[in-house]
Amino acid sequence: DCVLYFEGERHMAYRILRAAKNRFGATNEIGVFEMEDGGLAEVPNPSEAMLAGRPANAPGTCVTCVMEGARPVLAEIQALVVPSSLGNPRRVSNGFDYSRSMLLLAVLEKRGGLMVGGCDAYVNVIGGLYLEEPAADLAAVLSLASSFRDRPVPNDLAAIGEVGLTGELRAASALSQRLAEVKRLGFTKCMIPRR
Repeated sequence: DCVLYFEGERHMAYRILRAAKNRFGATNEIGVFEMEDGGLAEVPNPSEAMLAGRPANAPGTCVTCVMEGARPVLAEIQALVVPSSLGNPRRVSNGFDYSRSMLLLAVLEKRGGLMVGGCDAYVNVIGGLYLEEPAADLAAVLSLASSFRDRPVPNDLAAIGEVGLTGELRAASALSQRLAEVKRLGFTKCMIPRR
C-alpha cells in the first residue's frame, strides 16, 4: 500500500519521485531521476546537477538549500525585475509560490526601501523544483534585490532563512544539515538569520 508521485516540469530533464503514502517505509525521502537514452537513471548528487550551468556574476540569481524530505538540496532562484510599461505590473512565479513571491516583493518595498511596485517581476527556480518551504525566502529576496539594483550576489554565497512581514529573518530547521550541504558544494559563505 504505497502512493508515489513523479513530479517535475514536462520540459525539464529531472524528475522527483516522492512517496505521499507508504505503509512499509518513510514518506520523507525523495529520489531524483533523469531520462537518458536507456531510460530513467538516478541522479546521485541532485544539488550538483541543479546548479550545473549556473551563470557567474549575473545579477538576479541566488542559491538556497531546501529540505526535500530528509535530504538537503541546493536550488538556484533567479529573478528578473524590470520597469513596467503597463498600468498593472506583470508578476510571474515558476517553481516558487506565487503568493509568497508577492509577499516578498511587498516586504522589499516597504521594509527594504526598493521601489519595486512599478516593476514587472519574474521569479524562477531552476531545474524543475518547486520550493514550498519558507527557508527559501531570503534567497528569493536577494535575487529580486540583485536584479532590481543590477548587482550580482557573490557566486560563493548561499542564503537560508524565512523573511517575515516586518523584514526580520527567521531561522530554518535542520540548519546543520543544510550548512554541511552548502559547504560540500564549495560555497564559502552562507547568509543565515543571526540567531
